[in-house]
Amino acid sequence: MRRHAGAQWEPTVPALVQRLAAAGRPRLQSAFAAAGLDGIRPAQAVALVPLATGGLHASDLADRLGVSRQAVAQAITALERHGYVTRESNPGDARTRIIELTPRGRQTLRVMRSTALELEGHWEHVLGQRRLSELRTTLQMLLAAPDSDG
Repeated sequence: MRRHAGAQWEPTVPALVQRLAAAGRPRLQSAFAAAGLDGIRPAQAVALVPLATGGLHASDLADRLGVSRQAVAQAITALERHGYVTRESNPGDARTRIIELTPRGRQTLRVMRSTALELEGHWEHVLGQRRLSELRTTLQMLLAAPDSDG
């Protein structure tokens, strides 16, 4: 499609949200390095979040993250190799394993949280408390709205 002369291209809101999320990655990578958390990328660290409340089977973790079981298996293999998670025998079904956080994995979650709070503080400085609160409310509304695809 040809663009008309003088027409302004404006990014979509989903594209802006994605760019905003991506803008925090370098800060998180620096925080991981400062904490001595090597061998983990922000994209992999997201897989740790659902484990904060307890261990999960790989298929349950994939469902919560909205990714394939294969993607979870690859991420968990890397996270296990670097000491962020372990795979323990499932007491309810000896044929399966439960993915659990290690102390190193819990430290990663603490670093992620503190980094997110720092970034949120920066946003509050830029937007002001009222506008940041409105942004939070708006994002929560969008996330809670029924998916029209389904």
